[in-house]
Amino acid sequence: MLRSSSTRRTSHIRATTQRRVATVALVGVSALIAAAVQSGAATAAPDQAPSAAGKVIPGSESVKLTPAQRAELIRQADAARTATAKDLGLGAKEKLVVRDVLKDGNGTVHTRYERTYDGLPVLGGDLVVQSTKADAVESVVKATRAAIKPATTTAALPAAKARTQALKAAEAQDAKSPDVNRAPRKVIWAADGKPTLAYETVVGGFQEDGTPQELHVVTDAASGAKLFEWQAIETGVGNTVYSGTVDLTTTQSGSTYNLTDGARGGHKTYNLNRGTSGTGTLFSGPDDVWGNGSASNAESAGADAHYGAQLTWDYYKNVHGRSGIKGDGVGAYSRVHYGNNYVNAFWSDSCFCMTYGDGSGNANPLTAIDVAAHEMTHGLTSATAGLVYSGESGGLNEATSDIFGSTVEFYANNSSDVGDYLIGEEININGDGTPLRYMDKPSKDGASKDSWYSGLGNNDVHYSSGPANHFFYLLSEGSGTKTINGVTYNSPTSDGLPVTGIGRDKAEKIWFRALTTKFTSTTNYASARTYTLAATGELYGTTSAEYKAVQDAWAAIAVGSRSDGGGGGGGTSFENAADVSIPDNGAAVTSPITVSGRTGNAPSNLSVAVDIVHTYIGDLQVQLVAPDGTAYTLKAYGTGGSADNINTTYTVNASSEVANGVWQLRVQDNAAQDTGYINSWKLTFP
Repeated sequence: MLRSSSTRRTSHIRATTQRRVATVALVGVSALIAAAVQSGAATAAPDQAPSAAGKVIPGSESVKLTPAQRAELIRQADAARTATAKDLGLGAKEKLVVRDVLKDGNGTVHTRYERTYDGLPVLGGDLVVQSTKADAVESVVKATRAAIKPATTTAALPAAKARTQALKAAEAQDAKSPDVNRAPRKVIWAADGKPTLAYETVVGGFQEDGTPQELHVVTDAASGAKLFEWQAIETGVGNTVYSGTVDLTTTQSGSTYNLTDGARGGHKTYNLNRGTSGTGTLFSGPDDVWGNGSASNAESAGADAHYGAQLTWDYYKNVHGRSGIKGDGVGAYSRVHYGNNYVNAFWSDSCFCMTYGDGSGNANPLTAIDVAAHEMTHGLTSATAGLVYSGESGGLNEATSDIFGSTVEFYANNSSDVGDYLIGEEININGDGTPLRYMDKPSKDGASKDSWYSGLGNNDVHYSSGPANHFFYLLSEGSGTKTINGVTYNSPTSDGLPVTGIGRDKAEKIWFRALTTKFTSTTNYASARTYTLAATGELYGTTSAEYKAVQDAWAAIAVGSRSDGGGGGGGTSFENAADVSIPDNGAAVTSPITVSGRTGNAPSNLSVAVDIVHTYIGDLQVQLVAPDGTAYTLKAYGTGGSADNINTTYTVNASSEVANGVWQLRVQDNAAQDTGYINSWKLTFP
């Protein structure tokens, strides 16, 4: 019998559930199951040589930070936030709030911020700053490119009307016992379009299927129009999985043992015993043996949930160097036996916990390995990118949980539940032994989409996740027929061309780095391509086989062009979306784009789309610099008058220039008193 922080073995069994419907949500509580044109950007990554033999470039990966080291980096970032805001050219009324921080082996620091304006939270105003060892801002990724300058911060609409609208929105979704959790708060809504003063109202109660409700409704504070809504309870499904006899870390207190994991941030597992609120009762007993492998034994589901959380914690710490969901070494907690006949599971930010129902007839606890990892990953996404749980960003949010649900299952190396690219394959959710979702060909579930198209974001997020799941499978394993761990896959491509995989180990590092250092709340599929390419360039180099594979895998789901310039439609575009500050009356600054996969010279009608945020653009000179150093003036100093900002597409005859190489946008401010930054720019080869 083991003692404090003991490890013991527990048996588990399989069971079944039924498919249920979940409502649209943002980041907060996450689910596994759903309700019933894009030419890709290239990369803002630096031009790096390929890594040796496909290995990661030394120093490019994020290091494992202890909670104390992370806390110190956050303290430093917080102390410098005013100076950082000035460096970024933010307005006098804007302030930064530090949210997360990572540090690479080469000293580069990635700091994630929220923003406020005149003391009001800016929803959709998050940004990530990448700085060098010398604390110089190197690049910035923003959730919105719009300047935060709302017309007013004085609301014309009474808060009571926003409250009424929010309650009506909940009633329209057949919510049970809806009630406003807190008074509507004023915010700046910046996630889509022009930043606007608004009210955010949160409605509690329960969703139609019994899931706790946390419906956020955003109302225009002037017109009363509903701008957006999302459900911050993100739900999922699973069953007790037959994981065989497994090791669990528990704690002994006197003569009693309990499901507290002191080795993993104090994670605890509670028994709600059919309740729907609070934490219930911590699992405890006179011995260190939990459950008997039967769903009828309450401890069996508790052991499954404890095991899944343990695996997911270890995966993120050992594979990606992150200690806990927030990186602060603090564990979440798990609740099992939620509600009566509740066929779902969910993550909630408000309790910082995973919750599992027992399925139809209370016979099938929803606690499979990949389900547990899926839900815990929603917490990670909330703590990092904060992907809005609606539209394309919502699909990427769901896909992230599927991706890491799958990789945790591979990491577990459990002979009773081997790793695969199937989601929920153990829970028999359809009653015929088929899984909930397929990553190699998502459409096999009858609803998910295999590839991107212009209306993808109109689908439920569990179905718009399909293309990103498909991308990850193709990047890991490649296209065509193959058998892995006894499962046969046959992954197609949208362009009919093959994709050669780079292996799951590399693919998961690329997705994790993009998620934690580049994705923001509003990232869509085009941006995800840009950011995964940037992450790949940092890890393996922009001329590496891995970089080309990422291009090809995205093209295979109809996002962007192939590494050889084929596919994608609408020409081949290369974009740098990283912000570059323009010094007032100072030296010229540049923003690079690496063009690869082209043949011969650039065209006579090379398209150069320029987006610069700057007051009084007459001060600026803007040039395109070819790989050989030849400069083409797009806008001369003294032109443009007193207008603000440049958002113009120029056509350049670059037929004398070799296409491949590093192109630069060079901008210089030639007079005092006006400031700004390069927001983004893009080259398109027709």
